[in-house]
Amino acid sequence: MMTQGDGSRRGGTRLWRHRDFLLLWSGETVSHVGTMVGHLAVPLLAATVLGASPWEMGLLVAAERAGFLLVGLPVGALMDRVRRRPVMIAADVVRFGLFASVPVAWWFGVLTFEQLVAVVLLGGVATVFFDVGYQSVLPSVVGRAGLVEGNAKLESTRMAAEAAGPAMGGGLVQLLGAANTMLLDAVSYLVSAAFLTRMRSPETVPEPVPGQSVRADMAEGLRYVVGHRLLRPIVLCTGTANLFNGVLQAVAVLFLAGELGLTAGVVGLVLAAGTVGGVVGALTAGSWIGRFGQGRVLITALLVTGPVTLLLPLAGPGPGLVWFAAAYFAILYGGVVYNIAQVSFRQAICPDRLLGRMNASIRFLVWGTIPVGGLLGGALGELIGLRATLLVAAAGLAAAPVWLVTSPLRRMRDLPADVPL
Repeated sequence: MMTQGDGSRRGGTRLWRHRDFLLLWSGETVSHVGTMVGHLAVPLLAATVLGASPWEMGLLVAAERAGFLLVGLPVGALMDRVRRRPVMIAADVVRFGLFASVPVAWWFGVLTFEQLVAVVLLGGVATVFFDVGYQSVLPSVVGRAGLVEGNAKLESTRMAAEAAGPAMGGGLVQLLGAANTMLLDAVSYLVSAAFLTRMRSPETVPEPVPGQSVRADMAEGLRYVVGHRLLRPIVLCTGTANLFNGVLQAVAVLFLAGELGLTAGVVGLVLAAGTVGGVVGALTAGSWIGRFGQGRVLITALLVTGPVTLLLPLAGPGPGLVWFAAAYFAILYGGVVYNIAQVSFRQAICPDRLLGRMNASIRFLVWGTIPVGGLLGGALGELIGLRATLLVAAAGLAAAPVWLVTSPLRRMRDLPADVPL
């Protein structure tokens, strides 16, 4: 039986030979490729087939992330009381059923915008269970010493999926249609579940505090995050960035496909060109952290790349698309380097018994801003136009690291492993 200590010894630079990590990595990669195909197919289906307005596109973005606002905190408390891997497998099966219903409804001529919103919303709720479980199970698989390498590897293929997914999705939508393309997203969740069922790393279920309710567990996790002097500015920065990323998501596809008149394939290529930045960020984050320190990289990653996002509203047809791709490259490069640094840090410092609640509380706070941003982006798109809304999104993304610069993090080269509240 492999204990957490064994996982640590098998972590470090040896994760290429770590069977359970490779299974977790493979399942997450296949699932994310399908998810990214779906992320392009859903808005294209809504915009080009169902005739969605900017406000309705904002509703789709809001529905996708609303799960973290609706159930994030109780899910975190629950995931600290049960084995996480079986819950992740169940979440994958549920997502398969939900997203497979879209092409089935299309085949029978009964697909509606309301069904699409419901599928995205319920799929997002299932994703809450999977995401909290995935981030909480990683330390038990690779050990604390393997977290930076593990997160870097997972992030590298996640971003590769985000680079390949839109291009694949755009081509598949043109070839098969948006609704039929959703079937690939659904099948990817079954593949993910199959990989997870083969994992053998034991999970230790933390003993709950005697007599403590789920509500008290939720409050304890939230207090830990909000009261932590280093986690708090990270949450504020990430939440701000996600708010304005939600604004961007609400109008990006509509701007490219509608205002610029691009085909689905070209939209996919533009987004894929930008997401190469995320792949490069994942591949270089470890070296940046090793050279300059986790604390410095945490701040400078967003400070350096943030101003480049202001190129977004300059985009136009033809050669003008390079401005959108360059800004998108910068957003994802800086965001991935930042995320690898901050996620590894919070996984390392958090006590085992609080991992689920810590991850869920942070997801609740920072991903909960995305649906708000989606609604804001949809409303702004209607009121001031798509290009002006891109400017608002870019300005907000550039300003997000102010929370870090004004915090104790600005004085730290390396983030300590044990930080008092």
